Amino acid sequence: MSDDFNMSMRKFLKQVGVTSQQAIEEAMREAGTSGKEFQAKAVITIEELGLEHVVTGTIKGQS
Repeated sequence: MSDDFNMSMRKFLKQVGVTSQQAIEEAMREAGTSGKEFQAKAVITIEELGLEHVVTGTIKGQS
């Protein structure tokens, strides 16, 4: 793959990671989530490619 592809991919994934973490942390602070576990799902789609990638996991609230 080209350098332009790699750079654009890394930039997009960094943006996804950083903005998602900020949104999750804010929501958890507002909800008072101490000691609770939450099921999370992230979906990345690229409609033009027919791509839908789903990642699931568990996020634990801060103690």
